[in-house]
Amino acid sequence: MEFLKKKLMAITVILLLTSSSYAQTPAQNQKAFSDSYSAELKSDYTGAIADIQKVYQADCYECNLRLGWLYYYAKNYTLSMDYYQKAINLKQYSVEARLGYIKPANEAKQYDKAYLKYEEILKIDPYNSVANYWVGMNYYFAKKYDVAAKYFELVLNMYPFDYDANHMLGWTYLNLGKTDQAKLLFEKALLNRPGDASATAGLGKCKQ
Repeated sequence: MEFLKKKLMAITVILLLTSSSYAQTPAQNQKAFSDSYSAELKSDYTGAIADIQKVYQADCYECNLRLGWLYYYAKNYTLSMDYYQKAINLKQYSVEARLGYIKPANEAKQYDKAYLKYEEILKIDPYNSVANYWVGMNYYFAKKYDVAAKYFELVLNMYPFDYDANHMLGWTYLNLGKTDQAKLLFEKALLNRPGDASATAGLGKCKQ
């Protein structure tokens, strides 16, 4: 019986040692992130990645998000997207991880994947201004101006002095034949960015 107790104690010690080698303490995680930030400030992305890898766990949302960011700046867009997707899988309603994913997807010219993420964001956050703007841009380039207008209008209602919203809704209205409304929007855009070439060109077309 005594032998059995000693054996169980030995197994317990081994299990504790094994688990402690994988489970990082909050202090270790904080140090790793702190070191990673310091390396990033020096543009040492390899070092910044290595710091996170020291404490990396597959089920750690923050680690995956951080690696997605760092691999993006290291210009490894495939790995960046992979880590952002892992973060999304862990936190299915994460808008920040989806916005992060879009950056490397665009750089890799995988525009369809980037657009799908904007659509996903709108299902989670229908009033997200960034997603609404870019979904509007997609419809604008597809020449579906009536649909594009709805997205730009939503953004403009939330950010009435925003250059991009005024500028693109101006062009959208111009293409829809709403010249008077387009003129007012281009004028507002020019208050935000005096002399802007595109807004000036749009305003000129309104006066023709």
